[in-house]
Amino acid sequence: MGLVRRAFTREFKIAAIKELEAGKTVGVVARRLEVSRSELYRWYREYKKHPMKAFSGPGKAIAVSREAELERKIGQLTMENDFLKKALESLEEQQRADNGGGRYTKRSVKKAKR
Repeated sequence: MGLVRRAFTREFKIAAIKELEAGKTVGVVARRLEVSRSELYRWYREYKKHPMKAFSGPGKAIAVSREAELERKIGQLTMENDFLKKALESLEEQQRADNGGGRYTKRSVKKAKR
């Protein structure tokens, strides 16, 4: 699968710069917009040098960003599910140890139902 070079619109770049000027850190903005920190720095320098001429090239909006956002969310939820499964297994092991090795008797089952 070949790599595709992404191009960004002038408006996208200026919006990113405005976020930086509003006090957000470069790392936060870079992660949110899925661009490298060095690219943000370059955009910022270019805009500060020539605000009216900056980003005059034919950029195009990226349509993949929503899809990439959803894929990231799926990955995050998968990691959370794995964490919760392991935590549940750990709790179940602890309960078995507290109940005498995990053996259930009729009496312990009745207590658990109460």
